[in-house]
Amino acid sequence: MSTEPSIFTRIINREIPATIVYEDDFTIAFLTIGPVTKGHTLVVPKEPFENIMDGDITHLTHMMATAQKVGKALIAAELGDGVNLYMNNGEAAGQEVFHAHLHVIPRTAGDDAVHIPATAIYDADEAETIGKQISAHLS
Repeated sequence: MSTEPSIFTRIINREIPATIVYEDDFTIAFLTIGPVTKGHTLVVPKEPFENIMDGDITHLTHMMATAQKVGKALIAAELGDGVNLYMNNGEAAGQEVFHAHLHVIPRTAGDDAVHIPATAIYDADEAETIGKQISAHLS
């Protein structure tokens, strides 16, 4: 991670403006400047780490708890009937700001927001082989 403070650290430190909707000791949540739908909120840990791979469980747990609160608030505010939670982890996955953040995107039926399409198809027995590869690294 860069030694320069990320844009999110600068928001946390109130060095640049943001529309903050929630804050606690571990997280801050604010509207993104590039929303998929109106109300699209970012949940950011105050303690910077790059992504889910190097975040400690305490901060990751607080991020998810904050995402739940924000999701419920988005629905209560009638900005959506459901939410997508989305997190890019690593450059290959589309991460642009290397300070972990979780997108909470309000959704309504027919809103035309993009879903990730299912494009991979497993060959015969391939799913089982891949499943075993993954399981071997989880033991």
